Amino acid sequence: MLAIPAGIAAAQLLKGVRLLEAAAIAVPVGFVLGLTAVSAARRARFQADRSVWRAGARAARVGRVLAWTGLYLAVTGALAIGFYGILRWAQ
Repeated sequence: MLAIPAGIAAAQLLKGVRLLEAAAIAVPVGFVLGLTAVSAARRARFQADRSVWRAGARAARVGRVLAWTGLYLAVTGALAIGFYGILRWAQ
């Protein structure tokens, strides 16, 4: 979930990195990390469902929400970069 904000921070702090270049790296990284987090959250939920005391069910739920939020941010960033590319091409 923090891959895209980290890319934006890198673009602001490093003089040689532009925002578009940082976003072009951060968005795919965020997408892959989001998919990994969704997979881990699913496994945690299945383990909590098989447990007698349902230990960790709340943490699995919070992890699932954060994972889907990160994936949503990555898809939104990809759409933004895609529309920017279309607008630049149409000029």
